[in-house]
Amino acid sequence: MNYSKFASYSFCCICLLVFSQTSHSQNNKTIYDFLNLPTSSHTLALGGKNISLIEDDASLVFQNPSLMSSVSDKTLNFNFLTFMKGSNAGSISYVQAHRERGTWAAMAQFVGYGDIPERDSEGNFLGNSSALDLNAAFGYSYLLSDRWAGGVNGKFLYSNYAGYSSIALAVDLGLNYFNEDKDFSFSVVAANLGGQVSAFGDVAESLPMDLQFGISKGIGRLPLRLHLMFYDMFHWSKGYHTSIDGKVNGFQIFLNHLDLGADLTLYQGRFWLAMGYNFRRGNQLKGAAGLTFGAGINIKRIKVGIGYGNYASGAPALSFNIAYSFEKKQKKTPDTSITKTETK
Repeated sequence: MNYSKFASYSFCCICLLVFSQTSHSQNNKTIYDFLNLPTSSHTLALGGKNISLIEDDASLVFQNPSLMSSVSDKTLNFNFLTFMKGSNAGSISYVQAHRERGTWAAMAQFVGYGDIPERDSEGNFLGNSSALDLNAAFGYSYLLSDRWAGGVNGKFLYSNYAGYSSIALAVDLGLNYFNEDKDFSFSVVAANLGGQVSAFGDVAESLPMDLQFGISKGIGRLPLRLHLMFYDMFHWSKGYHTSIDGKVNGFQIFLNHLDLGADLTLYQGRFWLAMGYNFRRGNQLKGAAGLTFGAGINIKRIKVGIGYGNYASGAPALSFNIAYSFEKKQKKTPDTSITKTETK
């Protein structure tokens, strides 16, 4: 099979599938928006959005299913995120190789919003209720060639707010091209394609469907990579965008779909430092709110990372990752036909 042609066909199919649902995605009102929260400290440090980062990082499979082909066999990852007072979010992912070119992953993501007091019309306290968002998913990735990888995540989504619940099914489709010689990575992802099985009320609501493009590029022999990310490509109307002064122009709308990042990898990949800027958060909150930072360390089979950003006014977000690779095996990589040691 000509895998390069297959990759091209896959890219076209992703675009056609997404554009066929454009009319639905133009609705500004969506549910399950917790899916836009980062599940990776490295991603958060790069601005909060990234689908082209090639790393041995099991937390990246939430953003792009094709990236699981770069993860060590039998790797377990935990992530914890704090982003609003009284609320906590976290995720867990497990990645395992399947035969020579395949990789599968099981993952779950949750957001708990703490206790919510209930009162009657006269203000009398009736007790506390809770609110929860949950994403349980299974993914599979396949190396189409030495440089192309494709993947899919199937999601079961559940939300419960004070006894009112909703269930939805969705898929993510991802495609990645990585040229190790040029240290260049390009990805396209169609995320959250699906709909509700049961709604909160009588009217079904839209999922936050998203078409994303990402590029990552190393700079010569420097241990530096630059990252460019375009996301939320279907929402370009002025009514969808807000700013501090209430004024939004065409150039600002363009920037609101852009995420920039850079990272340094030191000591043969054992340490990384990253920073980024999310223009939308900088515009909606205040300029400095768009800045993100982070760092990580890889020691044999253990990987630890921390990221910092802002997702609400006066409520900085802190993301913490820890991963462990249980076995040290050989596996195909998405960039060359030779094998590499999975744990560094």
